[in-house]
Amino acid sequence: KVTVPDSFTGDVMGDLNKRRGRVLGMNPEDGKQVVEAEVPQMELYGYCTQLRSMTGGSGTFSYEFARYEQCPSEVQDREVAARAAKVAAGETEE
Repeated sequence: KVTVPDSFTGDVMGDLNKRRGRVLGMNPEDGKQVVEAEVPQMELYGYCTQLRSMTGGSGTFSYEFARYEQCPSEVQDREVAARAAKVAAGETEE
């Protein structure tokens, strides 16, 4: 859930879409918009900083785990390639 002033709604919606988010709904609340969305947790890394930058510090967000879901094939391919490179370089996880 992201709460932002009305004037920043478009920027926030674009950023959520860029992060593979699905907007579930929007509710107006005292000159602000409360955007309900599902975003992969992996895509939330650095979101707090980005949101504050986009909104001049006036945006807030909260999240909770919803469910596991299979990621898109391009994300899988990228992760498999990164792991294969580590294995080929002799790096192991302890």
